[in-house]
Amino acid sequence: MTPEPHSPTGPDDFALDPPPGCPAHGTGPGGLHRLHEARDLRALYEQLREQYGPVAPVLLHDDVPMWVVLGHAENLRMVTTPSQFTKDSRIWTPLKDGSVKPDHPLMPHIAWQPICAHAEGEELKRLRGAVQGALEFIDFRALRRHIGRATQRLVNRFCETGRADLVAQFTEHLPMAVMCQVLGMPEEYNDRIVQAARDMLKGTGTAIASNEYIMGCLLRLTARRRARPEDDLTSHLIDQPAGLTDEEVGQHLRVVLIGTYEATANLLANTVRRVLTEPGFRAQLNGGQMTVPEAVEQSLWDEPPFSTIFGYFAKRETELGGRRIRRGDGLLLGIAPGNVDPRVRPGPTADMQGNRSHLAFGGGPHECPGQDVGRAIADVGVDMLLTRLPDVGLDCDEAELRWTESIASRHLLELPVRFTPRPQQDERSKPSHTPHPLQPARPAWEVGTATARQRPEPSPEPSPEPPAAPEPAGAGEPDTAPAAGAVRPRGAWQRFLRWWRGY
Repeated sequence: MTPEPHSPTGPDDFALDPPPGCPAHGTGPGGLHRLHEARDLRALYEQLREQYGPVAPVLLHDDVPMWVVLGHAENLRMVTTPSQFTKDSRIWTPLKDGSVKPDHPLMPHIAWQPICAHAEGEELKRLRGAVQGALEFIDFRALRRHIGRATQRLVNRFCETGRADLVAQFTEHLPMAVMCQVLGMPEEYNDRIVQAARDMLKGTGTAIASNEYIMGCLLRLTARRRARPEDDLTSHLIDQPAGLTDEEVGQHLRVVLIGTYEATANLLANTVRRVLTEPGFRAQLNGGQMTVPEAVEQSLWDEPPFSTIFGYFAKRETELGGRRIRRGDGLLLGIAPGNVDPRVRPGPTADMQGNRSHLAFGGGPHECPGQDVGRAIADVGVDMLLTRLPDVGLDCDEAELRWTESIASRHLLELPVRFTPRPQQDERSKPSHTPHPLQPARPAWEVGTATARQRPEPSPEPSPEPPAAPEPAGAGEPDTAPAAGAVRPRGAWQRFLRWWRGY
């Protein structure tokens, strides 16, 4: 494919008519498709691939021009070539010439901030090195234990009812509960912080207030750990040689918290939905042909948590996918379309087990640093949920499921399910689908595992018996069974053993 003579910085660059059956409400100047008006982004991406190839011109809100990268190889080249592409939006031509106003709907995603996600060069090494250095201190055995306990607590809230909405009651809560523990502020986990995270990601009118609430939690946590370090991510981030300020620590805690939360909440919902709606997918899990981690990886191929990432910007004139990219042009990292690029995948639903070359976590210098934490939350959460509720099934027609979709992501709104009501379980116990109800609290003085219900009732003192004849030296257990009806006296040790074993 030969390079185009112009980049999409003006309305006359691509004067093309929309084809019949266009999956968008309309087109803008030059016949370019408005991504934010598309009814079906997946269909539009395939149409753009057929029309333009692996890199296509599109329009954002206010008809701001942008390139969307559809090819797998082209996406990888873009994210791994920092000499040509940067995440510093200050060089973006529409921003410099005033086409993008301060109140543009995508400014929260694109506006430059002094954080590692937008830095490059030595500053990127300093900031991202601090984040990665802190993440290396995570004990993944302890992390999986925290995930297990959080899962047990959440399932205990609805397991006795027989019905639940797994989005509102599980997938939106588990990542936040775990991340609050990882950061060192488990006391901050509640419905409010979950709602605040969802609100800021939706970009509502109260998003700024929600962001301030979360930043307040993180800055208070930073001040506490600066004065009194503990073994958590915040303390290790503060202790990094980069010497981050309190503001830098708080901002990067937000990057880790919100990035991991949104990606993992979507990943959990997508994986559970597939288990409930695709019999073949569930059969592979139940039959042992696919493990839960493999199921999660397949979901990362088919339904990545983020459809696209805003944004990359050309540092100089270059060529990508046969298109001429001018300095200052903006590009979208096309995760969802790149994952179904026919040059790397035989079909959009092809089994990709054992292949981790998907684009779900980006790549290059800005590859998601917390991806292993997100994978662990999804692996353990899905496994334990299905163990606790093995007969869980969808409580509506699949066609009734609803999503909220933006250019950046596709978020499942509800996932109503039904199952056989089951008793609560101790959050520290191994999950089981067999009834193991919570044990009643024991008195503080009691030692052992026997419950009050199991303790033997006190019996009257036995009547005095004549002294027994002395046993021969070396006598042990009797060689023959005692006579029928004979009762062997029990000593204190035998009575203790029977009590210890719960008899």
